[in-house]
Amino acid sequence: MYQKQIFPNKTRLILVPQKDTQAMTILFLFGVGSRYETKEINGVSHFIEHLMFKGTKKRPTTLDISKELDRVGAEFNAMTSKDFTGYYIKISHEKSELAVDVLSDMLLNSKFDIKEMNKERGVIIEEINMYQDNPLMHIETLIEELMYSGNSLGWDVAGPVSVIKKVTQKQLVNYKNSYYRSDNVVITLAGKINDKILKLIKTKYVDKVVVADSQMTTFKNFKSNQKEARIKTTYKATKQVQLALGFPSFANSDPRKYALHLLSVILGGNMSSRLFISVREKRGLAYFVRCYPNFYQDTGNLFVQSGLDSTRFEEAVKVILGELKSVKQKGVTVKELQNAKDFIRGKFILSLEDSSQLAEFFAKQELLTDELLTPAQKIKKYDAVTIDEIKAIAREIFVKEKLNMVTIGPFKSAEKFYKLINL
Repeated sequence: MYQKQIFPNKTRLILVPQKDTQAMTILFLFGVGSRYETKEINGVSHFIEHLMFKGTKKRPTTLDISKELDRVGAEFNAMTSKDFTGYYIKISHEKSELAVDVLSDMLLNSKFDIKEMNKERGVIIEEINMYQDNPLMHIETLIEELMYSGNSLGWDVAGPVSVIKKVTQKQLVNYKNSYYRSDNVVITLAGKINDKILKLIKTKYVDKVVVADSQMTTFKNFKSNQKEARIKTTYKATKQVQLALGFPSFANSDPRKYALHLLSVILGGNMSSRLFISVREKRGLAYFVRCYPNFYQDTGNLFVQSGLDSTRFEEAVKVILGELKSVKQKGVTVKELQNAKDFIRGKFILSLEDSSQLAEFFAKQELLTDELLTPAQKIKKYDAVTIDEIKAIAREIFVKEKLNMVTIGPFKSAEKFYKLINL
């Protein structure tokens, strides 16, 4: 289903051809994100992502870049996370050479113009403000700040406003040159791929990318030593309380991640999940409630998130924790586990019809894990999970002393909430 090639300079290329599509996606995924930063430059990974769209010698302005892609109806964007940064273009296969040319030009020749950089500071600060003003989005940052306190994994990807205001052009360029190198990128092409594309990528990008001549500075691994429950409240005069519960879990390379993902689906992965039925349908305590895992190279977590009526907050927390306690003590049913497996299989099938999703699926595995599986091979991993494994993981994860809880809403103190914890 895929072909992998490693060039002499250690650049990795993955080709994922699709027969029944007229689209093609090219994705460049770099092994760098906010957890690689220091406090003094927290936010530069994201800042660099923005500046890549601000012009090159060949395409001097943002408009020059966007007009070339807009005129052919292409989709293009970028993403920065805690452990990777990616750039992609999804385009008609007939225009795939344009996509390779534009992305290669941006990644190799962006000007990092000081005037554009200073303008972009304001854009990023407003992006930070947007997230902080939205409790639904901001709470995900706060729960990881609490869980990973003292480690860069707990820092905001966008960084603090104080850093964005003062970080220098030299710091940005030096950081970019340190990590945007030949041995730290995975290029993935998915969709309808023509015969010229391999040669084009080699001449446009691979032969020109910076070749590694030193070791990269990596991040400090996180190891949880949490011995008691932690609760943090952020006061905001809202009618609804945003709640996040977080539990330490497994790294991306841990085989137990498949069972954990299935457990999250059973608990809060869809509209027939336990939490959705018990919290929303039976009691009307929330509009939404969900459970989902996050996996990093050295650790992971399981989150439960909900938006709750402040006057019934304590009732809702008791119901949510009651469901976690129940699955820990009693496990799940055969039917629940099979439904969760079928749900994940169905989502895979739907998402991987999209060339951009397919490119991301392979690129993230290659960059962040120890294995490169096809969708069919990955489904087999889920199919092999047993009821006993689900119960064992629930018992390991849902421990009172490992609970982290964050709220955003009209509460000024966390003290009274400690009595609610019953796991």
